Amino acid sequence: MIKRTDAVRIKELDGFHSIVPYVMPKRTEAEVSSFEKFDVTDLVAYMKKHNEEDGTNLKLFHAICTAAARTIYLRPKMNIFIAGRRFWQRKDITLSFVVKRTFNDVAEESLMTLKVDPDMTFSSISKKILGDVDEVRRESGNELGKTMDFVGKLPRCILVVLFGFLRLLEYFGVMPKSLMKGDPNYSTVLLSNLGSIGAGAPYHHLSNYGTCSIMVTIGTMHPETCRMPDGTEQERSIVDLTLTLDERIADGFYFAKSLRITKYLLEHPESLEETISTPVPVAL
Repeated sequence: MIKRTDAVRIKELDGFHSIVPYVMPKRTEAEVSSFEKFDVTDLVAYMKKHNEEDGTNLKLFHAICTAAARTIYLRPKMNIFIAGRRFWQRKDITLSFVVKRTFNDVAEESLMTLKVDPDMTFSSISKKILGDVDEVRRESGNELGKTMDFVGKLPRCILVVLFGFLRLLEYFGVMPKSLMKGDPNYSTVLLSNLGSIGAGAPYHHLSNYGTCSIMVTIGTMHPETCRMPDGTEQERSIVDLTLTLDERIADGFYFAKSLRITKYLLEHPESLEETISTPVPVAL
């Protein structure tokens, strides 16, 4: 029996989920997208206070990464993927994102992946991201980028054969761990922080290559007048997120309830300093 190195096969499936990979075999034809707004007013104040008092460099992107990781940990179906028309439960939570080496039009990009452990918190995730980003910019890239630079120069006929062979390995669940390590296509969720360059949060497709089932784009933070629970109106700091998911891994009810955790964490920033494995007091 085939055993993947990155996941465990889910065998107990109902009839619908057993046949859905045959009805919709491609991830890109099973996409659902949701545009969400999150009130980060208290989060911004929390980060500013800690950055000034503790000398930290907490950022909104780090907070969203932490909230995403904790949501996925507490809602394990969010960490499922379909490969070879079979359902798999991923063993780890991995976040991936793009790092611009310098902020200009011609600057090269590097792809990064962060493995999140159950005992990590907002602060530790922030430090890890900052450290990895600094290393990439200091060394002008990472090993994955250098490998891609080499492979990208191969003749077209070789690339067709190479990626055909890789897709075959993926279908049968025997892709070598060394080829998956650091590849964002094999992460739990890929995040694109477009807010850092003053852009919005557009829809972004999934990929049929690899196993990533969730894509998140993050827009710029902006002021917005909101109606509060007491009926008054206040100007709040809002960030837009667009999530694209593989609808085959869970139903809309499960996704909607999972978002409650993300919303709670971003609106109660002190809870982000609890470990990823800590339950969140949200009715599910």
